[in-house]
Amino acid sequence: MGHGERAQQAGNHFISNQAVLLDADEQAARSQQVKDWLEKLHELLYDAEDVLDDFATEALRQEMSSRDKKHKMVGKFFSRSNTIVFRVSMTQKIKKLRERMENIAADRKNFSFTERFLDVKVTNRMREQTHSFVLASDVVGRDLDKEHIVSLLLASNMLRNISMLSIVGLGGLGKTTLAKLVYNDQRIVENFEKRIWVYIPEEFDLKMLTERIIRAATGADNAHLDLDQLQIRLRDELMSKKFLLVLDDVWNEDPKRWLDLRDLLTCGAEGSRVVVTTRSKVVASIMGTSAPYELECLSNDECMSIFVRCAFKEGQENANPELLEIGKAIVNKCGGIPLAVRTLGSLLCTKTEERDCLYIKDNDILNISQKENDILPILRLSYDQMRTSLKQCFSYCSIFPKDYHIPREELINLWIAQGFVQSEESRLLEEIGNEYFNELLSRSFFQDVDEAFNCEVLTCRMHDLVHDLARSVAGTLFSYVNCDTKSISKRVRHLLFCEENLRDKEFPGLLLIRKKVRSFSFPFKVGPISQPFLDILISTFECLRVLDLGESDFETLPKSIGYLAHLRYLSLYGNHRIRKLPNSICNLLNMQTLYLLGCVQLQNLPRDFGNLCSLRHLYLTSTMKCLPRNCLKGLCALQSLTVSRCCNLESLSEEIKYLTALRALYIIQCPALVSLPQNVTCLTSLEKLWIMDCAMFGTSTAEAVKGPKTLQSLVIRGLPELRELPCELQQGTTLRYMLIQQCPSLLALPQWLEGCTSLLKLKLVNCPDLETLPLGIHQLTALRVLFIKGCPLLNLSRKSVELMSWISNISEVYINQDTHVSYNQDYSHDLKIPSVILQRKNPRLGDNELAPWASWHGFDQP
Repeated sequence: MGHGERAQQAGNHFISNQAVLLDADEQAARSQQVKDWLEKLHELLYDAEDVLDDFATEALRQEMSSRDKKHKMVGKFFSRSNTIVFRVSMTQKIKKLRERMENIAADRKNFSFTERFLDVKVTNRMREQTHSFVLASDVVGRDLDKEHIVSLLLASNMLRNISMLSIVGLGGLGKTTLAKLVYNDQRIVENFEKRIWVYIPEEFDLKMLTERIIRAATGADNAHLDLDQLQIRLRDELMSKKFLLVLDDVWNEDPKRWLDLRDLLTCGAEGSRVVVTTRSKVVASIMGTSAPYELECLSNDECMSIFVRCAFKEGQENANPELLEIGKAIVNKCGGIPLAVRTLGSLLCTKTEERDCLYIKDNDILNISQKENDILPILRLSYDQMRTSLKQCFSYCSIFPKDYHIPREELINLWIAQGFVQSEESRLLEEIGNEYFNELLSRSFFQDVDEAFNCEVLTCRMHDLVHDLARSVAGTLFSYVNCDTKSISKRVRHLLFCEENLRDKEFPGLLLIRKKVRSFSFPFKVGPISQPFLDILISTFECLRVLDLGESDFETLPKSIGYLAHLRYLSLYGNHRIRKLPNSICNLLNMQTLYLLGCVQLQNLPRDFGNLCSLRHLYLTSTMKCLPRNCLKGLCALQSLTVSRCCNLESLSEEIKYLTALRALYIIQCPALVSLPQNVTCLTSLEKLWIMDCAMFGTSTAEAVKGPKTLQSLVIRGLPELRELPCELQQGTTLRYMLIQQCPSLLALPQWLEGCTSLLKLKLVNCPDLETLPLGIHQLTALRVLFIKGCPLLNLSRKSVELMSWISNISEVYINQDTHVSYNQDYSHDLKIPSVILQRKNPRLGDNELAPWASWHGFDQP
């Protein structure tokens, strides 16, 4: 039997076993036997994926070798011997995999699994129906929220006969409780002729939902009616009546179902309202006719009030001040989620021993036994709704410490490196990964989002309880270890090494047998690492896909790094001692992300750097004067290039023209760089060009560079010598975001700006010599944000009525007081220009939206 037949046979077993994963995952929560079987299957799938990756890597190696004879050295090094050895090795691995697959498939007969070839959502059996009653005196901290929503529901300025308002937030935050307070408020009772409360099951059709609404409104059972009879009955019941309908706990994100329902509800009187509670911002956007009401966490004082009610008998909270102090620490870990406070407070209700309180205080919530309606099971409902690939992405977030500001870009690169992002034809992995991120964000798994100037999410945080959930579902796949760790699961695939100063530390012998680890990282600054420690680390974990040695110090990266065939992500961020990289790193044909920011002593890139044909993201700090010859030519997959703190860099390589897949070019704090290369116009995929804090940029008298038509985001900041923009954008450009900041020598904006009709956001900050805007700037009718600050010579007072009309129609405007603005009062009323145009229409519009981005890229804001 040949390799292809063996692989095909193994693949058939692989698909068959994978098809039952979803059903087995459900049953594992109720059966230890199923759980054990499932763990064996997961282990097998990991190993099978590594073997498939070996085949793909060998195919890529052979392609490289046939493309250019000099790449044959890559093959010899990478295979450790030759093709014959590779074939023998793969034959043995496939044979063992097939045997394991057959055993697992045989064991599967002991269980009644259902094969699911479509990645359907798991149906939650744990969800309980809700009701509309609430004892208002028991609710803490939601009075202002209630008043705000009541005022929205009673507002008379809504023209629709029916409007929808969504209350959105994390599970356990109190959305249903808030809806009950609103539903039972006397003003609501008096203003709505009919109030209807309906709990929404996850899966439903229009007939079922219509039946539920009629039953809630009338008490009658209409199960015997067909859909046409039901819709007639519903319209008769609501016809010309002002009603309030609450749809509680909505999960379904199918727009068509909700549009069909909305059509049925239009028979109500003007002023009718629908309130939706949901964890999903997607649902909120579908259902709402106004901006969703995002429910926030409670304050510590409010949470403490809830805790005291749950944990102590009335009046007894002051009898034991020690327990009360411990209770404050317990409340802090709940992060403002009222259900979490009730969960932990109720656990202490019957316990008076200090050790019981200390146990809860000192343990993560995931280690504390809970009932079905306590916080962790409630949060898990959101996790159970997700498809498998998204579950993997979510659980992987547990590699970040609690309260960590997670960079979106880094997170997506890590997901891609681990193979969690499923490829789709003609779509970039980064685009698909960004969709995954946005879906987790929409499900309230991420919070505290920081946005960049171009409206992209830069960083986010996970609520501590969501982080506990991620750790819970990740199980033993993730493990925190140090030099003193005594035991570790054989299933571990991701190691977080929690130790500082490894200069004199030995590599833990316990880890030497865990050779299948896929990621190794330090969750905080580790400092010096001894060379023997590093040698053993790299030679032990042959299956590594992610190696994060950020914020560590060592002089030499071992040559054995070239044997990590699966490695896709390598970070040496902030290493102040390393001077060169071994040329063997160029044998890593799967490498996708190389993070060298902050390597201030790095003198050069390896000779064969262009062999990294899979490299997608390069972040570079070095002492080079120019990028070496043949450095960029082979990087045909490169998506982003960041050149930061390269203090000696005088020019970028003309080979940049070969980076036709490049979408983002960031040049930061390169004080000797004077201009862009002329062939930037060859970057036919470039969407972002950011040049920041380059003291000499603009001193060159070279001819203006033609910018690509594909550019969407242009940032020019901290260029004191710049007199005109470094590139000339062509007519019909797709430019959407433009920031000019701290350019004291810039006199005028170019006329080609008039042709950027897709521009959405324009910010001019601290350009003291800027005198004029282009005459036709009023043609930028798509502009939504205009921000002008620190431009005292910019005079708008002599501009035309078209300019004033243009400004008045921009949704977010800020023009500070040192800008000369006036207009003819005769036409100000007709144009609806405010008497004082110095205004901030949106208080969220800040004057420094680059700070989080700058922090992640390792440089200081001026």
